[in-house]
Amino acid sequence: MSEQLKAAEQAAAVLYQAEPAHTAMVQQVQEQIHRLCHGHMHRPVRVHTMDGHVYEGYIAHVDRCLLYLHCTVQDPRAFIPPQNAILPLVLYELLVITLLYT
Repeated sequence: MSEQLKAAEQAAAVLYQAEPAHTAMVQQVQEQIHRLCHGHMHRPVRVHTMDGHVYEGYIAHVDRCLLYLHCTVQDPRAFIPPQNAILPLVLYELLVITLLYT
């Protein structure tokens, strides 16, 4: 690494740094939701996010950070017919996942 790059990195001001306890909690939540969703792949669910959005669909895939929900998206103005879509949802932003049609 060049001396100029090292000097620039040292001079950079940190705007935000997560607290270690917060980081550990987020990782724990991600792992818990990952295990839960992986055990219910291709099952119909309703998902509530921290933003207040609610989605219904099937769990298509889950990885370390994202839940991929296969659902039908409809234009609220009804200009186009409903479309199938895969929505990527961030695991730590999910509040409730409800299994439908058990």
